[in-house]
Amino acid sequence: MYISGRGAPDPAMENPNQYSDMYNGYDSRPRKIKVLDTTLREGEQHPGVSFTNKQRIQIAWMLDYFGVDQIEISPSISVDHEEATRTIIKQGLRAEIVAHGRALRSDIDASIRCDASWVAAYLGISDVHLEDKLRMTREEALERAVDTVEYAKSHGLKIRFTMEDGCRAEPSFLLDMCKAVEDAGVDRISLPDTVGTMRPQGMRSFVESVRGAVSVPLDAHVHNDMGLALANALAACDAGADQVHTTIDGIGERTGIPALAETAVALVYLYRSPNDFRLDMLQDLSRLIEEYTDIRPYDSKPIVGSAAYKHKAGTHLAAILRNPAAYEAIPPRAVGNRRRIVFGELAGKTGAAYLMSLLGLGEDEAQAKAVAAGLKDLRLGDLLEIPLDGRLEEKGTG
Repeated sequence: MYISGRGAPDPAMENPNQYSDMYNGYDSRPRKIKVLDTTLREGEQHPGVSFTNKQRIQIAWMLDYFGVDQIEISPSISVDHEEATRTIIKQGLRAEIVAHGRALRSDIDASIRCDASWVAAYLGISDVHLEDKLRMTREEALERAVDTVEYAKSHGLKIRFTMEDGCRAEPSFLLDMCKAVEDAGVDRISLPDTVGTMRPQGMRSFVESVRGAVSVPLDAHVHNDMGLALANALAACDAGADQVHTTIDGIGERTGIPALAETAVALVYLYRSPNDFRLDMLQDLSRLIEEYTDIRPYDSKPIVGSAAYKHKAGTHLAAILRNPAAYEAIPPRAVGNRRRIVFGELAGKTGAAYLMSLLGLGEDEAQAKAVAAGLKDLRLGDLLEIPLDGRLEEKGTG
């Protein structure tokens, strides 16, 4: 139940989202969609980001406590990364640690030295990757993929194979590759939108084509170059993928991948996936990455942004003070955030009356109108932010 700004229970309401739920069309028994977090691999590809081993271990501990299913890290990058991978694996975390590398026996060997039980191998399979990056034929790529999977399986490892740039590969070759690694014993296949060229319908068709050809579980690894990463990840889930790759705050190569906060909340609230996430840790995770990288999430970033639960317009304030569900689909406390009311030229009569009550000035309607008019005349922007625990925070130049 929501609690209003005045401390009284809101009017009873069974479910303010009941009609939007009808459009979403929930299954009576929703399937679980897993999350692999790759902050320690993809996240370190963000320009300027490099964690210390102590930081990598701390991030892994917090991700595990939050409830992700797998945590990815690349031991083949450096001696430092190999040491971090080995140490994290020794922690005995609930989440599975996936040691990531190229489709090479030497990278599998690096994972073996870390006592990994899960490995991931990637290989570019689009023509532009094969011809201009790898200088390899399709036949050679297929042989390398099969050899990598068979080598990992011969050492008792579980392996995920990533069809890098798969959505830009010739479709029949993509399916040949997927069938070949499935026959070789692969445990999961990752389907990436490597440079963010897909729209949701395209991602759904891409995943459906593979889902119809193989039976192994599928991952979705999608990039945010055109701002569609989360939409494409969820479209992949709709098409049959059962695991999404995320990073904390979406950091990663170029514009990154889906953010853990937005993905986890969408899975819990919009997909009703039976995950055991501690959603109230989301802002703490975001602040941890801000501390380690100096990358601050923009104010209006969903879930964890400082403005995610700020309300300013007069009509919004009036509604929020009566029932926060009017403009909040999820209570801020559920995701570790905090509701704030912003007072400025848009506050309106109801907002002005609430401000007066906090200042001990009573709730005279005429005075409230006068205060609202005065705020409009000042035109100084946002003058005050008030968390709904009653403490006033100055804002702007008022």
